[in-house]
Order: sequence, then C-alpha cells, then structure tokens
Amino acid sequence: MALRFGIHTGQQNTTFSELLALWQHAEAIGLDWASVFDHFIPIFTDPEGPCFEGFTVLSALAAGTKKLRCGIIVSGVTYRNPVLLAKAATTVDHVSGGRMELGLGAAWFELEHQQYNFDFPAVGTRMDMLEEASAIVRSLFREERTTFEGQHFSVKDALFLPKPVHGTIPLWIGGGGEKRTLRAVARYADGWNYFLTTPEDFQRKLGFLEEHCREAGRHSSEIRKALVVRAILDQDKPAPDEQTFLGSAAQLVEKLKPFRDLGVEDFLMLARPPADRRTLELWAGEVRSAL
Repeated sequence: MALRFGIHTGQQNTTFSELLALWQHAEAIGLDWASVFDHFIPIFTDPEGPCFEGFTVLSALAAGTKKLRCGIIVSGVTYRNPVLLAKAATTVDHVSGGRMELGLGAAWFELEHQQYNFDFPAVGTRMDMLEEASAIVRSLFREERTTFEGQHFSVKDALFLPKPVHGTIPLWIGGGGEKRTLRAVARYADGWNYFLTTPEDFQRKLGFLEEHCREAGRHSSEIRKALVVRAILDQDKPAPDEQTFLGSAAQLVEKLKPFRDLGVEDFLMLARPPADRRTLELWAGEVRSAL
C-alpha cells in the first residue's frame, strides 16, 4: 500500500476560518490527509480556551476541501453512542464524497468528563465499551440491519441507511495498550493510530498486534499503521516540549525510516493552528519524497 502523508490539526484555540485555511493549504501542497480530534476542551495545554465539536467542524472542513481524507482520531466511546457516532461519520462521508476516516478510542481526558458530567469508568470498562462500540459501528456500516446485545451498548434489528459512499468507512483504533487496545485493533480495525516513539517500542507493539491478529484469524498486514509526529523543521526555534523533534528535514527522514521499514503507511504531522507553514511545506515536499 502506498504511503500517505497528512496533518493532524485538532480544533482548539482557533477560529473556523483559520482552521479551514490550514486544511485548504494542506490540500494545496499535496498532502493526503487531515484530521481533527474528539475533545470538548483543549488538550495538552491550558484547558481554559475554545474548542469546536469534532464531527460538526469536520463536516464543514470536508465541504471546504476536495481531495483530503477527512479523519477524526479518535472518538471517545464514553460520550458517543455508537449508532449516533456511525450516523455522524456516514453524514461526513457523504458530505466529503467518500473521504471519511473514523477513529475510535476508549477515552482518556478525565477533566472533560468531570466538567460535562460524562461517566468515566475504570479503564477495563472503557475497553469493554470500545470493543462493543467497534463491533456495532463496523456492522452498521456493512450490514443492512444490525442486532447486538452488549453490557454497555445494544441495538435490535437496526436499519442503517444511507450506507457509506464506498460501502464502508475505514475504522481506526488509537492507542498502545498491548493487551486490550491492540486486541481491539486486531478484531475490528482497518487502521491503528499511534504517536511517534522509539523503533524498539513500536516493534514490540507490532509483535503484540501480530499475536492478537493470529488469534482473530487476520494478518497484521491488513491493518494500516499511522504515526503522528511532532516536529519543527529547518528553523532556529526552541522545541516546545521533549516530544517535539527539532532539526532538519533530512534528519527527520532518517528518524522516520525505521518506522517506514516496520510497516507504517500513514505519517501525520501534528499541526495545531496556527501551524508552522515552513515545516508543513518541508513535510509535504522533502520529507515525503525522501521516504
């Protein structure tokens, strides 16, 4: 499968016009993918700021672009009923002409659950919810009717129309939990999303994924692997945190080659608005062509 390069923007501390301009710039420089997240307050920063709702802003961004894959990574199952989530994703898919990519996760940001009175059960329960939601969403996309009786979510003879434009929507599961998350990936997902780590850690995760895939009767090569990268390229700027790569485009290429060789097919640059345009142009040009 061909490599794809894109951006993961989120939708915090920005205006809609600024966010749309960033997505349109990503499309203009030839990137393949752009995504938002599914949170209600800003993450990994001061939470006292603006943040748009994920699916509605994604629908508007999809309408304002023509070629980009339109993703949400990842939607928390604690605050999204799976039928409502599947309906929202399918609506975005039709708005975009079949460019939707849907990510699911067990949710992690406890503060937004506290503020908005969403239940935030123990991680084991949230993982159970993720597996049930994934099974329901996958069936709704593909089957004429769905019946599922779970501990947390149930549907009975549920008709789901319209179907996604291309018959289904790629289902991503994000996270690195080796026992439960990667098992859910193996059972239900078309793609696995993770953040940049060491090649050794990533290879260990792949080992667990392959083991879960064998148990599920699948091969791990059926599942696309995506890596989100934080970087500032070819500029004399301080790194904002220890997770951000600071260096040249050529140095980033060398850092990412082991992940490409391990099977990563989607590389996403974290690009919170206002994004660094110099970095994005190097990402879409020199880094992409070298990898």
